[in-house]
Amino acid sequence: MKRYSMFAVAREGLNYHLGWGRAWRNPAPKKKYDVIIVGAGGHGLATAYYLGKNYGIRNVAIIEKGWLGGGNTGRNTTIIRSNYLQDPSAAIYEKARSLYETLSQDLNYNVMFSPRGLLMLAQTHHEVRGYRRTVYANNLQGVTTEWIGPERVKQIVPIMNIHGPRYPVLGALYQARGGTARHDAVAWGYARACSDMGMDIIQQCEVTGIRQVNGKVTGVDTTKGSIDCDKLGLVVAGHTSVLADMGGFRLPIESLALQALVSEPIKPCMDVVVMANTVHGYMSQSDKGEMVIGGGTDGFNNYTQRGSWHHVEETVRALVETFPMISRLKMLRQWGGIVDMTGDRSPILSKTPLGNCFVNCGWGTGGFKSIPGSGWAMAELMARGEPGPLTEEFSMYRFREGKFIDESVAAGVAH
Repeated sequence: MKRYSMFAVAREGLNYHLGWGRAWRNPAPKKKYDVIIVGAGGHGLATAYYLGKNYGIRNVAIIEKGWLGGGNTGRNTTIIRSNYLQDPSAAIYEKARSLYETLSQDLNYNVMFSPRGLLMLAQTHHEVRGYRRTVYANNLQGVTTEWIGPERVKQIVPIMNIHGPRYPVLGALYQARGGTARHDAVAWGYARACSDMGMDIIQQCEVTGIRQVNGKVTGVDTTKGSIDCDKLGLVVAGHTSVLADMGGFRLPIESLALQALVSEPIKPCMDVVVMANTVHGYMSQSDKGEMVIGGGTDGFNNYTQRGSWHHVEETVRALVETFPMISRLKMLRQWGGIVDMTGDRSPILSKTPLGNCFVNCGWGTGGFKSIPGSGWAMAELMARGEPGPLTEEFSMYRFREGKFIDESVAAGVAH
């Protein structure tokens, strides 16, 4: 596959850019693979990539019922951070954040990573105590964060009103190396690298059944025929419980729609990510100038991928008090993504009751920021067949044993 570089761009420019090939192949499925990954979103593609890069396992198929990156990977608000409270969470999210730093170079594909900084506003005294506690925990974990006062917040984000009557800003948890990346580019970069290693990305191929013999997985039935495998990874976010049912086991997750919207594009006015968990709202400005705004989840289980007006109204009404200027903006579009929530707001990376079947789910609304770390850890789990340092605490059996990894405070609304 042709390597991207300034010299390649210049060379192809002389040929009117007619020499570029496909970024990834579109093959027909083979009869058998060493590993099948179900789900060609960021987590599934990252898992396949690190299976090949770290363990030399390249006879891999990534199966997607829709199109590559068409699920939550293409529907999130691109936030990257690692300022979580519990040690296992901080470890895997910091691994992901550090991998994002060099991901463009590793994949030879510009994922537009922007370590612009991230603020989590404290707008109640309870949040002040919670975020100060998180700073102390992060310092012990080796994750660089700091507590800053309202005056510094105003200095970093001049458009913010820190004296709101309902939601005054009392300070913030600040992670200077947090930021954003281009969600589509992350999926495309991993897909291109996987295809270059000889892996098959099979789109428009829905799994309709999971085959097993003597308690071990042997393959999957799909709309493109039966495919055999030695190991199976289920990495399908909000649809994980559907596939788990095919495999004959249940998972402690529920699926909900998460709301988001963007405004019309405007001139640059905010160069950090701001999260306001008291009001269930968070905002950043995209490279195109749109204000990217996220809200909360629906209060009931569903699989819808569209927004709802009551969430948009609730989120924007609260954010307008903190950012008065956005009251004059028009909404450009809104949408929903299907998130998979666990009871402790932490993910599941685990072996399952079905032999040689592994699951990666439960990231809730924190999925995009964890993609590289999740893929790295899941690849280790699948290659070795046993949990490693990043996954040993995230077993699906922790709920039966009462070993919760509670991130409800550090995650705010689980973002």
